[in-house]
Amino acid sequence: MGMFGRMVVGVLPIMPRFMVGWVAKRYVAGKTIDSAVSTMLEMGKKEGCCFTVDVLGEEISSIEEADFFLQEYIRVIDAIVEHQLDANISIKPTAFGLLIDPDIAYKNIQELLTKAAKHDIFVRFDMEDHRVTQTTIDMLLKMHELELNNVGIVLQARLFRTLDDIQTICDTLDVNADFRICKGIYLESSEIAHTEYHRINNGFSEALELMLKNGSYCGIATHDKPVIKDSLIQLRNMGMMPDKPDPRKNAGPNRKMKGPGYEFQMLLGVRGELRRRLLKDGHKVRVYIPFGEKWYEYSHRRLRENPDIAWHVTKALFMPWSNRR
Repeated sequence: MGMFGRMVVGVLPIMPRFMVGWVAKRYVAGKTIDSAVSTMLEMGKKEGCCFTVDVLGEEISSIEEADFFLQEYIRVIDAIVEHQLDANISIKPTAFGLLIDPDIAYKNIQELLTKAAKHDIFVRFDMEDHRVTQTTIDMLLKMHELELNNVGIVLQARLFRTLDDIQTICDTLDVNADFRICKGIYLESSEIAHTEYHRINNGFSEALELMLKNGSYCGIATHDKPVIKDSLIQLRNMGMMPDKPDPRKNAGPNRKMKGPGYEFQMLLGVRGELRRRLLKDGHKVRVYIPFGEKWYEYSHRRLRENPDIAWHVTKALFMPWSNRR
């Protein structure tokens, strides 16, 4: 799959935009807020899943661009409230100016969190590459110092530092610690990250175990069947079931529009049959809904940073019955 993926990435620059768009429409909920809302209304009605909304774009080149993302996310919050959607939002701190002017980024994000808190909407800091791992964690802790507790963070299982980061955040935030654990899309150096499949999976299992033992809320973000199987075993061992309250004595209070201490999270358009199976079994499943004018850049980036995704795209195109959206 690695060689095939690299071949796909190699032809991306000459691939017609309409062809990329044809592939991307499976994984992106259109260009506008209205198209994202329509996707969520349809999926919510058919399946009963919930959502996290992402405005496509990141690492802006000028601080003026940060205002676009602030205003667009404010419109997303308004749409969630208007349509009474079971949805929260995910943001990339670099889109708010983190790498250009951290002070402005803090101000922008504080404004957004304050707006979201008024409507009981949760905000998730997406984790980007290793350059901003610590500054993203610092921002999370700063927002909680301001008593903006409606925010959590993504951590990547592949990074060596992740277990230490989990414990630091749990020690600081206690019952307010709220994570999404994923393998990590960014292919980091072997000096700071696991690069082998089984070691990344082991890192995921260890990270989840530590989060659960600390009483944290856990968004289990994966499409990998062995990882989901291991996660379900861990949950059962903790007595955490979809039809029961969170039994952990060190867990925080029930969070509005969240599961009993955990939920599964999956990308739009990926492993639909697995998502529906988890929903049928009673688990809360949150679907990542990306939208925006930057769909083309998003599609290219995901393939460039992890060429193995090309296999899943090709499988969906030539064997659509195996991966219904």
